[in-house]
Amino acid sequence: MRIEREGSLVPSVVAVIPARYHSERFPGKPLAKIAGKPMIQHVFERAKEARHVERVLVATDDERIQEAVQAFDGEAVLTSKDCASGMDRVAEAVRDFSADLVVNVQGDEPLISPQSIDAALLPLIEDSGLSLSTLASRIQAEHEFLDPNVVKVVFDQNHIALYFSRSPLPYHRKAGESEGSGETLRGGGHEAGPAFKHIGLYVYRKEVLMALCRTPPTPLEKIEGLEQLRALESGYKMRVVETDREAVGVDVPGDIARVEAALRR
Repeated sequence: MRIEREGSLVPSVVAVIPARYHSERFPGKPLAKIAGKPMIQHVFERAKEARHVERVLVATDDERIQEAVQAFDGEAVLTSKDCASGMDRVAEAVRDFSADLVVNVQGDEPLISPQSIDAALLPLIEDSGLSLSTLASRIQAEHEFLDPNVVKVVFDQNHIALYFSRSPLPYHRKAGESEGSGETLRGGGHEAGPAFKHIGLYVYRKEVLMALCRTPPTPLEKIEGLEQLRALESGYKMRVVETDREAVGVDVPGDIARVEAALRR
């Protein structure tokens, strides 16, 4: 349902934070305390600050997370424990909603910027021809460029995603030569820059989200282990929005101290 805001009709927007209790590297991660509050509360409060978001809810498979969210007056819905991915959990949570746009906010990025959420939403608000959008930031360090856990994204001159990969991208064939603007990074014996790392926040048109969840995993998605490739392989246009507000993710318990230090800064 579209709503009227400032004299014009704009898409209605719901932000969903998928939060799974069981994690191989960090069980109970959404409830881990950061500066005295559970991590899921940090993510929820930042998503609520986004100007274009009208409703925020947590989609979880565990009553402990649901109770924690309700304790800080947040909204949480229980979803199936059988959801294969965060995208599936988000889709299940909004299946009966009338929202036009759905934002998938990662539950393990407690420093996600509300301004970045709004920046990712804006292309789909302004251009009805786009199906999805996501975020990326410039890679500044060689170890990130070479790290397979840091997903790289390349996009065309209109910032439409061409490919996502765990491999270093783009590859510059001629060492010492780099086209385009920005700093170059030295990696693997060749120069590759500017390079961008993917920040895992997505904005979907609701009908696109539902269609993707009905689509079986695609070949490149299975090879790279990256579900966003399903959208590209299915022919959807995904806008990549560059941001300098880098999120700090929590993958293991040791990351908590890093996030708390960033909060103090």
